[in-house]
Amino acid sequence: MHTDPLWMKLLFTVHVAAGFTCFFLAPVAMATAKGGKQHRRWGRIYLWSMGIVASTALPMALFRPALFLALLSVVAWYLAFSGYRVLKLKALTNGGSAQLIDWLAACMVFAASASLAALGWLKPAAVQHMQIVAIAVGVLGMRGTTTDLYVFVKKPTEKMFWWYSHLAKFIGSYIAAWTAFSVATLSHIFRHAGIILWVWPAAIGIPAIVLTTAYYKRKFASRMATPVHNLPVGTGFSNPAD
Repeated sequence: MHTDPLWMKLLFTVHVAAGFTCFFLAPVAMATAKGGKQHRRWGRIYLWSMGIVASTALPMALFRPALFLALLSVVAWYLAFSGYRVLKLKALTNGGSAQLIDWLAACMVFAASASLAALGWLKPAAVQHMQIVAIAVGVLGMRGTTTDLYVFVKKPTEKMFWWYSHLAKFIGSYIAAWTAFSVATLSHIFRHAGIILWVWPAAIGIPAIVLTTAYYKRKFASRMATPVHNLPVGTGFSNPAD
């Protein structure tokens, strides 16, 4: 019977603990007043937890053939990271610039996404024969990072771009996290669920992004003439502190 080494058991324990922290904290952060102290606090903890998930998934993937899930964790982390960083990039609409860390993260995850798509196309065994899904996730990852790099160069004109990006990316990160959990864990319980295990998080999450974004666009439409700093915390216009 195969026994994992101690370091693998420790990494797996930390990985699982961080993953469950993400699952429970994301709804808490979303339920609190946007821009408020609690929202920022739980959002940062979620971001750090997602970083732990990704950083532990990579070495575990070298020990066991789980490269697909490891790269999916990296994409999930990047969505959370860039969703947080966009709050620092509001000045892009007024000639501001992205920082080196933004460029490095986008380029790194673009390379990881390209590798995922290439392995799915050329060497499916390397991504646990998740050929179609690996290509799809890789292409989506490349598209997302390319969009970010484009925004860094071609500055956005939508004043509230940062809000909509923050919202979509954090929910997207949550979708990716649930997808990885569904495939890695729920597949052992629902053995005949097939593709449903892959698509149900996106089937719930993507409409949530669309509907929530539409809600805030309607909410903000009548306030666009009001200076951001004059609006109260919780409206979505507040300037979250670090």
